[in-house]
Amino acid sequence: MKTSKQSILRLFQYRDFLIRLKNINTVNVFSDNLAKDIGTTSIQVRKDFSLFRLSGNKKAGYKVSNLLKQLDELLGKNKKQKVVIVGAGNIGKALMQYDGFYKEGLEIAALFDYDRRKYNHKNNPPVLPIEDLFKFVSSNNVKIGIIAVPCKAAQQVLDLMISAGIKGAMNFAPIPLKSPKNFYINNINLRVELESVVYYTQM
Repeated sequence: MKTSKQSILRLFQYRDFLIRLKNINTVNVFSDNLAKDIGTTSIQVRKDFSLFRLSGNKKAGYKVSNLLKQLDELLGKNKKQKVVIVGAGNIGKALMQYDGFYKEGLEIAALFDYDRRKYNHKNNPPVLPIEDLFKFVSSNNVKIGIIAVPCKAAQQVLDLMISAGIKGAMNFAPIPLKSPKNFYINNINLRVELESVVYYTQM
């Protein structure tokens, strides 16, 4: 199936809206409602549903609970996903403490770092030596990683993750990284994101 990053992002946006509807006991939803909430068109909503084979009656409205169940299965939200973070600095620790991950079925299984002063095997999640990454990923079937290290170490960390069996990563190091075509990486440059906000507020 040929998909784009934008179409996958819309699926998550649809899901967020459906969760809000479910919380207020809404039974049915129309493509127009979904389109308005995320800022797209009803035609695009129906195209997305067709592309991902999401079923429902577009004339009578889609069942919120049924559509949400289909999206959960499609997006892997019906099972817990383990995540490892490399970099136990400010960003790594902040991500570790973010409750939103756990509410969405994402479990921060461990943090890893090069600095032995940060190691804490008894912590939950534990902070472990980077040398333990390969064994931990393999024994815990981890497929997702987060890179929260300085630029100079980021590519080395990514290479280590790939060799350990990680299939996708979020990169907070402000530098583009090289990865195989079958590896998914999402680069988050917080400085550039904030600077873009600064730019648009001055227009």
